[in-house]
Amino acid sequence: MPENKIETVIRIGLAGNPNAGKTTLFNAITGSHQKVGNYAGVTVEKKEGRRQYKGRELIIFDLPGTYSLTAYSADEVVARDFILEEKPDIIIDVIDSTNIERNLYFCLQLQELGVPVVGALNIIDQAESMGLDIDEELLSELLQLPLVKTVGAKKQGLDELLDIVVQVADAAKIAGVLNPSEIKVYYGDELEREIERIETLVKQDEKFTAIYPARWMAIKLIEKDKDANKKLREHKDYALIEKETRRHIQHLEKHFGRDSEIIVSEQRYAYVNGAVAEAVFSEERTHVSLSEKIDSILLNRFLGLPIFLFFLWAIFQFTFIIGEFPKDWIQAGFGWLSVALSGLLPEGLLRSLVVDGIIGGVGSVLSFVPLIIILFLLISVLEDTGYMSRAAFIMDKFLHIFGLHGQSFLPMMLGFGCSVPAIMATRTMRSVRDRIMTIMVVPLMSCGAKLPVYVLLAAAFFPNNAGNVVMSIYLIGIALGLVSAMVFKRTVYKGKSTPFVMELPTYRVPTVRGILWHVWDKTCHYFRKAGTIILLASVLVWAITTFPRTVADPAKHASESQAEIQMEDSYAGQIGKVIEPVLRPIGFDWKVGIAVITGFAAKEVVVSTLGVLYKVESNDADVNAGQSLGEALKKDRNFSPLIAYILMLFTLINVPCFAALAAIRAEIGWKWLGFSAAYNFVLAWVVCFVVYQAGLYFGL
Repeated sequence: MPENKIETVIRIGLAGNPNAGKTTLFNAITGSHQKVGNYAGVTVEKKEGRRQYKGRELIIFDLPGTYSLTAYSADEVVARDFILEEKPDIIIDVIDSTNIERNLYFCLQLQELGVPVVGALNIIDQAESMGLDIDEELLSELLQLPLVKTVGAKKQGLDELLDIVVQVADAAKIAGVLNPSEIKVYYGDELEREIERIETLVKQDEKFTAIYPARWMAIKLIEKDKDANKKLREHKDYALIEKETRRHIQHLEKHFGRDSEIIVSEQRYAYVNGAVAEAVFSEERTHVSLSEKIDSILLNRFLGLPIFLFFLWAIFQFTFIIGEFPKDWIQAGFGWLSVALSGLLPEGLLRSLVVDGIIGGVGSVLSFVPLIIILFLLISVLEDTGYMSRAAFIMDKFLHIFGLHGQSFLPMMLGFGCSVPAIMATRTMRSVRDRIMTIMVVPLMSCGAKLPVYVLLAAAFFPNNAGNVVMSIYLIGIALGLVSAMVFKRTVYKGKSTPFVMELPTYRVPTVRGILWHVWDKTCHYFRKAGTIILLASVLVWAITTFPRTVADPAKHASESQAEIQMEDSYAGQIGKVIEPVLRPIGFDWKVGIAVITGFAAKEVVVSTLGVLYKVESNDADVNAGQSLGEALKKDRNFSPLIAYILMLFTLINVPCFAALAAIRAEIGWKWLGFSAAYNFVLAWVVCFVVYQAGLYFGL
């Protein structure tokens, strides 16, 4: 092989079904050499990693996990368009060996896209423990693509996989091996005739077929793929091909007596079943597997939901019990730093900015990092074991009562981490109605950014029941989401939700590397927010509470301190007085109003704003000596356990942060963005008004 013809850079697309271990394999290959962005024009997450391997630079693109490449969802379109338009050198299809037939169906579709494919028979250890014996050499011959057995979590088979990838990529470029025209599924005489006729018409435009393979386009048109039909409009003979396609589809449907999409799907599965029957052998099972034994309890129709709620309760209890100690240490550390810098810096604006603005604001938020880490850690364990998929299955029938799809549960659970990826995750849903309904309720889930607000107020005002109080806020958010969905179902978005079909992955022991990677990624995101959005917001809040500078008039403010006068006469005080009439009926004064407004930037900013406000306002020597923000709030006569709980509720329900609003606009447009924002604010105000008035009535 001529050395000068060998490409030193190989661009690899990593594709596969959800739960096939694709992300684990991606992390194992690339390590920490990754970057995350969005695909051009859409908000689907784009992960890219690099690996130096035997003198080559491998650039790996982690494509969205999908079950097919038919354009039902945005993830499917993105994965397909990347392969068609970006033309990677090779595709690694990550195949779940424990569910090989479903995964090979996807593999056949990849082969039709005209790019060389290598299959990674992943999780092979679990397949073998289930009694499956896969003859990868025979299966490779039948499917006309190389197959390598791997265990991504243990890094088994990675070198063999990368060796094959380099070899196939080089062969495809230099010798024309694996020419796309030579790799095809045989769909039977009747269907092949119709495919060939449409393919012949498509080939008349060489410029078009340079991007979209003619055979692939013919198959997609027979499948009535709307996105493929849209792409066909670029063809010079679009009208003729569309007309002929309709005629061929009518012939096929009349001949087979069913929809053309089902005809193609049946032929693919027949091809896969034949290959699996030849190359995959299964031992007779005389015992019930461990996964089945566990599922008999966790998926029990009576016990499933209570067990899930118990897991949630245990997570919050554990988070508070364990996380309280490092939180107190960090708070004490920032208190010591405040005192030290107060002694070093001369009195004036600079000391006020550093101590009251930056440390008072950012420090208040960073003290909750241990709790965030623990929460993310526990949720990651549930995800990586496979339990979250079971939770979606458990919740399916329950969600249908309220007009939601069973698949809505996964974005809702993601919403406990961050609303943005949760909103983006809805694009895997096939029904537009189900997508919009789910996006409407996702902001009512308690994202990680809201947790510092809950922790601050619950620990200060409900020290003996902090975990239970926070869990009540989470459950109220879920309840409001379900009730809202029911209201939407009967008013603004009527219609039936689509059926929910989901495969349950086998239980897996989470890897330490995988868990730590998830936690590290989310924690780094939290620190980035603290160093950017929260820092800027803290400085802004400090500025509007510090300026304009005023001096007390003893005749007018005999009972007020200079700090109180400065606060009321500042820009923050002026803004707060304007919005106070709107918030007073729910128990908030103008200071809480300022925190609510700044919370639009990010929900953690509510804490940093309170930190700045109460550091600036207080004349108490204990505060300046490092007194916690919670203790400062308890000393405020306008704060009480009732007000603290209402502020938690308002933070939960109110309009989400700017990033979430941008994600909503990108997914479903301006109209639904406006409706969502208005609905959340009105709902927050009404719920808080009812709770506040009820609390006053009962003397709370």
